[in-house]
Amino acid sequence: MSKETYIVILGAGESGIGTALLAKKKGFKVFVSDNGKIQKKYKDVLLNNEIEFEEGTHTKKRVLQADLVMKSPGIPDTVPLIKQIDEMGTPIISEIEFASRYTDAMILGITGSNGKTTTTMMLYQILKTAGLNVGEGGNIGDSFARQVALDNFKNYVLELSSFQLDGIVDFAPHIAILTNITPDHLDRYEHNFENYITSKFRITKNQKASDYLIIDADDKAINNWIKKHKIEAQIIPFSIHKKVTKGAFLKDNKITIILDNNQFTMGLSTLAIQGNHNVKNTMAATLAATLMKVRKKTIRESMENFEGAAHRLENVLKIRGVQFINDSKATNINATYYALDSMHKPTVWIVGGEDKGNDYMELMPLVREKVKAIVCLGNDNSKIIKTFRNVMPIIVETKGAEEAVKVAHKLADQGDTVLLSPACASFDLFKNYKDRGNQFKEAILNL
Repeated sequence: MSKETYIVILGAGESGIGTALLAKKKGFKVFVSDNGKIQKKYKDVLLNNEIEFEEGTHTKKRVLQADLVMKSPGIPDTVPLIKQIDEMGTPIISEIEFASRYTDAMILGITGSNGKTTTTMMLYQILKTAGLNVGEGGNIGDSFARQVALDNFKNYVLELSSFQLDGIVDFAPHIAILTNITPDHLDRYEHNFENYITSKFRITKNQKASDYLIIDADDKAINNWIKKHKIEAQIIPFSIHKKVTKGAFLKDNKITIILDNNQFTMGLSTLAIQGNHNVKNTMAATLAATLMKVRKKTIRESMENFEGAAHRLENVLKIRGVQFINDSKATNINATYYALDSMHKPTVWIVGGEDKGNDYMELMPLVREKVKAIVCLGNDNSKIIKTFRNVMPIIVETKGAEEAVKVAHKLADQGDTVLLSPACASFDLFKNYKDRGNQFKEAILNL
């Protein structure tokens, strides 16, 4: 048992419940505190495992007695209670940090502003197909802590958000992937892009010379940061614009992988999901799998059969010649840039939500080239309207998925595409991006 005998877990979502299960198993005195209402499925886990909890409040007296606090990633550091805990000198960690203390497994961590979910799923599929004993978690599926408590896999592929990385102390993946860094969540980082970049690079903070950091060599923010900071891990680059001597690059419509005198290629036409962003995701996952000594044949087969993530450029349905695409997971400008860039037909673009400090001008060239009408889906669409009103003849405001789909369908002609790619968070009108995507799909089916 750890010397921190009393752990308080703030937030009873997936990471909080996973931490509670693992902490109880390791002999901690556990108290879970959630300021909101706890979902029934999570409450049942707490009750069945006789873990003490509260909901609808944080009882300050009980929380402040903690030896260790695990803060769920959704809780900002600026919350007064968190500040008070920190001022008392009580350690505040993330679920990722807590779980890593109780496993000797090989950890492969993936972060980035975009592509981390797809890359995580790709890498997990390759390793699973190769017959490795592997779990997939972090910001996707079951929490890392829950899996350490219940499954104890020998390998973990973890999708890691900046919020999860902010709470690490000793966590160190053997293989880390940094897919890209573009402005996102700046409201949590004092509207300072450098703070967000630094947060993403925490993934390599504790890596040693025997570890690996796989990076997008085309990414300006990544390259600039590496020039100014020492990285202990071996850096393995991938690029679609230039040849690299070690890593992955694109040539003659083929991905070439070169690692330790080991070279192989994959034709772009054989990949299950297309687009430059997915080429990069494939490169990152393939490099990690190659470092894990997976056979080339297994890697190729996995990439040929990969199905992709829900709510990420997901073809929903074609109705009277109009293709509907769900890209609800695009919660920032960069993700939407990739989506618009992959459109090859006139597009009715559904955009909007809770703005995170977006600069929509970055999308202007693509909007001029690809978009025929804009349908706004948010409580406050003023910034979107102001940016595009002089170049877009049709901009319509809507207040829900059903209305947005009906309006978009009326504006689309046969052969057009209706693309939901919001570039914003979903919390103004929806529970989360999944809820937004699911409501969008349901509205399409009801047309």
